[in-house]
Amino acid sequence: MANYYNDNAALKHHLHHPLMEKIVALRERDYTDAEKFDYAPVDYADAMDSYEKVLEIVGEICGGRIAENAEDVDHQGASCSNGRAYYADKTVENLDLCRKAGLMGMAMPRRFGGLNMPITPYIMAAEIVSRADIGFENLWGLQDCAETLYEFGSEEQRAKYIPRVCEGETMSMDLTEPDAGSDLQSVMLKATQKPDGTWVLNGVKRFITNGDSDIHLVLARSEEGTKDGRGLSMFIYDKRNGGVTVRRIENKMGIKGSPTCELVYKNAPAELCGSRRMGLIKYVMALMNGARLGIAAQSVGVSEIAYREAHQYALERRQFGKAIIEFPAVAEMLAIMNAKLQASRSLLYETARFVDMYKLYEDIARERSLTPDERAEMKHYSRLADALTPLAKGMGSEYCNQNAYDCIQIHGGSGFMKDYACERVYRDARITSIYEGTTQLQVVAAIRHVTTGTYKALIDSYVAEGIPAEFQAQADVLAKLTADYEAAVAKVTAVGDNKYLDFMARRLVEMAGDIIMSYLLLKDAKTDASFTDVATVYTKFAQAEVARHIEFINNFDPAQLAAYGIN
Repeated sequence: MANYYNDNAALKHHLHHPLMEKIVALRERDYTDAEKFDYAPVDYADAMDSYEKVLEIVGEICGGRIAENAEDVDHQGASCSNGRAYYADKTVENLDLCRKAGLMGMAMPRRFGGLNMPITPYIMAAEIVSRADIGFENLWGLQDCAETLYEFGSEEQRAKYIPRVCEGETMSMDLTEPDAGSDLQSVMLKATQKPDGTWVLNGVKRFITNGDSDIHLVLARSEEGTKDGRGLSMFIYDKRNGGVTVRRIENKMGIKGSPTCELVYKNAPAELCGSRRMGLIKYVMALMNGARLGIAAQSVGVSEIAYREAHQYALERRQFGKAIIEFPAVAEMLAIMNAKLQASRSLLYETARFVDMYKLYEDIARERSLTPDERAEMKHYSRLADALTPLAKGMGSEYCNQNAYDCIQIHGGSGFMKDYACERVYRDARITSIYEGTTQLQVVAAIRHVTTGTYKALIDSYVAEGIPAEFQAQADVLAKLTADYEAAVAKVTAVGDNKYLDFMARRLVEMAGDIIMSYLLLKDAKTDASFTDVATVYTKFAQAEVARHIEFINNFDPAQLAAYGIN
């Protein structure tokens, strides 16, 4: 039986990144929890051993039952009757396995029954689960809802709901409506406060992942007469209280085990979470960023299974007297698939570590005042996390879709049939570049970090760390790409036209991502020689991609925008 953690050396490499020592010390409050909980680690080595053991359990369950159940889940799918959504039989089995193994609420504090793991190993578990069944990760991972409730809920709400999550109850975030998709300022689900101070919700939500969950975070309009984001608050709805029915579940092309629901709220009792008017402005933005990191993990997990399926088939499939992996065209496809996989993974865990750092300082700030140095460090990592999250989600999901496409291509006609897993993987992959903000919206989030120089500063920090002599050729290429990128940014911004900047934004963001991921892979290769070839392949890929974008920008006249329907 496969173990999806033990069979992937790259995961162990990223788990043991040097920054993890500081992350774990902050998470464990210098290991003081060992005085309160006999299973809490006493030092860094003890903590890492614990994370390894948990990830091995995740890997065993995923490499065994969850992966084996994926096809049945895809065939049966979720269903709806009498106002309720029902999981596929094998999904129920999967959830039961995870509950019994104590894998729900992994990132929650021990005082609520969680495992107190930092975000980085938790995201690693999300990647492993997604490799087995991407749709199941939506149910198991809770879409960052538990973390958001912990961050913004009262202590009473934390104590009420988070232990239930750790025991295995599921969560959902109820944001989208028929007339409010990406434009969440248009949300109209009505929150009404009764004379006794309690709240009820009325309206419709649509495209809600795992919408019949036990505990919901709901974005609703609490301020009468408002039409923008300033009138929205966040609420907690408990399914035990009734008032919400499932009108239908969407008939999707993929992730069929994850019920995507249309919900009807009729005087549904709810609790205000946090402060009024801050629902979209603060809470949902934080929730979305966490969810986007989870989608980036999903994307890497799908890229992993797509690459493995393609590689195995190429080894076994023989044509013209030899395995097709021996043909240069196929070998190149596989090498680029692996390069995209490893590049998106390196970016994922760089992002996760940055998120860990600033969120841990935020959590500590709830207990005591931060020192000036701590506050500065929190601000630094918050800015980096904000910059890398849209890159990890946007480019990671696009690579995931490309790898799923190439997996089918390597299978040839067989890949078009349901006899092979790649057909399901291809359908499942497609959602990653759509939900929790399309790739286009990730570009919108990322472009300001191009124009303000955040990405360039990060690239400079990688250069400052030093590049070993054996990688000087790649370093020279990346130095040229960085100079070209800077020139392109200057050329586009000098025009002084926001429409022109928006038009070129995707190209500028992708160039920044290509260069950053190239440097990250070189950093990986510095400490682990197994990354050397993939760093070379990805740098060559990045070189071609940047050149393509540079040529377009240099040969484009802003007056030509009209030809694209932009006036």
